[in-house]
Amino acid sequence: MNNIPSFNSYIEKSILDNWDQDALTDYKGATLQFHDVARIIEKLHIVYEYGDIKKGDKIAICGRNSSHWAVAFMATLTYGAVAVPILHEFTPEQIHNVVNHSDAKILFVGDVVAPTISFQEMPNLQAIVYLPDFSLLLSNSEKITYAREHLNLLYGEKYPKFFRKEHVHYYKDQPEELALINYTSGTTGFSKGVMLPYRALWGNLDFCLTYLSPHVKKNTDLVSILPMAHMYGLAVELIFSFCHGMHIYFLTRLPSPSLIAEAFREVKPSLIVAVPLIIEKIIRKRVFPKIQNNVMRLLLAMPVVSKKVKERICSEVCQAFGGNFYEVIVGGAALNQEIELFLKSIEFPITVGYGATECAPLICYSHYTEFVPKSCGTPVKHMEVKILSDDPERIAGEIVTRGTNVMLGYYKNEEATRQVLDNEGWYHTGDLGTMSEDGHVFIRGRIKNMLLGQNGQNIYPEEIEDKLNSMTMVMEGIVIQENEQLIALVYPDMEEAKAMKFSNEDLQNIMEQNRTELNNTLPPFSKISAIRLVENEFEKTPKRSIKRYLYQK
Repeated sequence: MNNIPSFNSYIEKSILDNWDQDALTDYKGATLQFHDVARIIEKLHIVYEYGDIKKGDKIAICGRNSSHWAVAFMATLTYGAVAVPILHEFTPEQIHNVVNHSDAKILFVGDVVAPTISFQEMPNLQAIVYLPDFSLLLSNSEKITYAREHLNLLYGEKYPKFFRKEHVHYYKDQPEELALINYTSGTTGFSKGVMLPYRALWGNLDFCLTYLSPHVKKNTDLVSILPMAHMYGLAVELIFSFCHGMHIYFLTRLPSPSLIAEAFREVKPSLIVAVPLIIEKIIRKRVFPKIQNNVMRLLLAMPVVSKKVKERICSEVCQAFGGNFYEVIVGGAALNQEIELFLKSIEFPITVGYGATECAPLICYSHYTEFVPKSCGTPVKHMEVKILSDDPERIAGEIVTRGTNVMLGYYKNEEATRQVLDNEGWYHTGDLGTMSEDGHVFIRGRIKNMLLGQNGQNIYPEEIEDKLNSMTMVMEGIVIQENEQLIALVYPDMEEAKAMKFSNEDLQNIMEQNRTELNNTLPPFSKISAIRLVENEFEKTPKRSIKRYLYQK
């Protein structure tokens, strides 16, 4: 791995190559060009330097996606400090825990997070910096306070004849050096801090530059939907896009389907990176109502015209996503099978990848023309994947992977590290899967989610849920086990229920019909005994997967 170049050199090169191009925009707000990014990075470096921040010190960032979030992150890495991205959806207690556990010296916070946290709960912090304007909210360091209050003076003294390209020189990192600590969302207890070295960031970036940049032009636009504190959004939407010289739009507020659709229409992104829930909601709300009528069904059934009809439908669907994108890459979870088969049938350019925070995050991906339905791609460049099974094509086993992208371990947790990283460098994902002869990986579910039937049969709830979530009036559902019975918990489509004036009794009757239809497709040991309605949407992790542990009895 000694031939891996400096990761920071890619940030430096992109800034120099795209100096006067647009780089980062807060949607409906201000735009920073690449030279503006370089200037703010330089000012933050001055604050770090005068504030006695050393190479390897931890700097935490907690806020909604924004241009300043991105700049704070890049300023941290290019200085040689360690970034600690924190999901802004975390509770104040969780934020305090992560800051303290990571030994962060500085915390950048957004406007939503700032009023909720307590400086007293983070006694080792030297300063809290407000992301919207980089002002100091609190400081325990006279040096940091002086540097921030006299920043323009210090900057002017350092660059009396203006800041220019030749002044951009960033920290030259080594492959095994720690770049960032990413705290997993976790479902129980305290999150683990994943230690990612520069080589892991480079491995992901090199893959994206190799396989995506030939198809996605420089200086085109991208809408950042996913939280940058999550590795999927950070690696593809920020790091790849910035280093490729793209113009990134940050939504800066809760990315609802209507806001995302509006941004797609206006920005017309050249690449779309999303989690399944976003794609599924747009398809169900904005596409299916237009095409699921008797006339369209009749036309699709006629071989003579069905190809042209599908082309027209595909064009309509593309317009819902801005109409200018090369590919839609879905990750974080599997696509609903009904949605996936529909999109594949109209030859919509979509693909599903697979990753983990511990791999920064990419493990598998396939170009949309090579994508196999129900799979999550083939191993990416720099990574190996195998299935721990005597018959990997037919019998599910744990998915393990090793290579450039794999973490160093969990911060201050050697025992947890030993449980997932073996002596040969394989990372044990905890996911169950099979692999086809040509290398496509098919995920069956999480090992910890697997249920046992009465006679010891393996039951994968995700497979049942995929069928359930395509049924009438089901917005989302999960399958749990009570004693020896399988129970489905369903949050119904309340918007549709109100429009149709359905009572609770009506919904119960619909769900009983759903249960009958669902059970007709399932083997005896995995049939559903009852469907129960829940009043509120299921609580979810930041990557929009349901927190199952909250609903297990």
